[in-house]
Amino acid sequence: MKKILVLLYIVGFAGFAMAQTYTSGTGITGIDKLGAHQNGGRGCVGCHAPHSGARGNGGNAAGGGGAVTDPNTGNYALWGEDLGPLYAQLLQFGDYGGYGIVLPAGSGGLNGEQEQVLTGVVMCLSCHDGNIAKGAMMANQSYEQARGLLPPGLYGPQPIPTLLGNDGTAAGNYQNDHPIGPWANLAAVGLINPTATPAVARVVWQTGGCGTTSAPADCLYVNPSDSAYVLFSQHYGTFNVTTKGIGSANATGGRSNPLVMPQGSTDPGAAYLVCTTCHTPHSMYTFSGKAGNVTGTYPTYFFLAAPYNPGAPITDATKASSATQFCRQCHFTGAGGANEGSGINTVTTQF
Repeated sequence: MKKILVLLYIVGFAGFAMAQTYTSGTGITGIDKLGAHQNGGRGCVGCHAPHSGARGNGGNAAGGGGAVTDPNTGNYALWGEDLGPLYAQLLQFGDYGGYGIVLPAGSGGLNGEQEQVLTGVVMCLSCHDGNIAKGAMMANQSYEQARGLLPPGLYGPQPIPTLLGNDGTAAGNYQNDHPIGPWANLAAVGLINPTATPAVARVVWQTGGCGTTSAPADCLYVNPSDSAYVLFSQHYGTFNVTTKGIGSANATGGRSNPLVMPQGSTDPGAAYLVCTTCHTPHSMYTFSGKAGNVTGTYPTYFFLAAPYNPGAPITDATKASSATQFCRQCHFTGAGGANEGSGINTVTTQF
């Protein structure tokens, strides 16, 4: 009987260990999934103050932060950082400032698009700006780098900045940051094929809930008529491009709002990027979900909401690193595009 109990214990423990193991590849293990967002031990309340917003978090404690300026601080999502300095700002991102975005003028009475910009840009910048919103208490260096958690040999010794607009270049420079905002949309990267008549969308908008009445909202999903992009979604996924994912075998995203649809629009080409298109604040190094055709837990870095492993063990040229595949969700054709976009259909993903 004792042997049976020991055997059951071993099998049960092995099952638990297997559940904690990445589907493939090697990433960060053994630390809390919030990583840097443990906020030095304060945890969730470093961002979501249970009482009194930024004032309940002690105001802007960092040098140069100034007094709390948002009269509605904490009224939305119990946000505990000062959003006031960012309201109504025009920020020029990417490619010499060619991708501008005007931030909401406040946190009250917002339409759906403005609400997503508030939660997907303004709240992120309230900690990660360092130019306009100076109250963030961080070292301006990647947590993974500072803790020695990056894959060895892939990054140099210089600090990887975490404050946009305060990264060692000119103060207020957002031009070396990835484009976000209305101009950084799916049409701009060619996920709408302008040479086709009519234009063919690799990602399409569907009203009434992603092909099934059980889905609670409208969605963007992979166009089943685009065989190349369907194949890519089977090899990697489309986590940051599709929403909901319910009712479509090709929609492997499943996140509720990774992209922002302009208010009143149903044009998939107009759906645009915000910070939370690529990043999630709640998991620094794991992604759990369906990657390609396999549901599992996958390595990621830098709070990216998809498999992203720059240290993926590439042993032969028939595999593409998940770090490369991540970018190909949008940059599917053209220079550096996806294999499937060039008719190379047998290269799968190394996670």
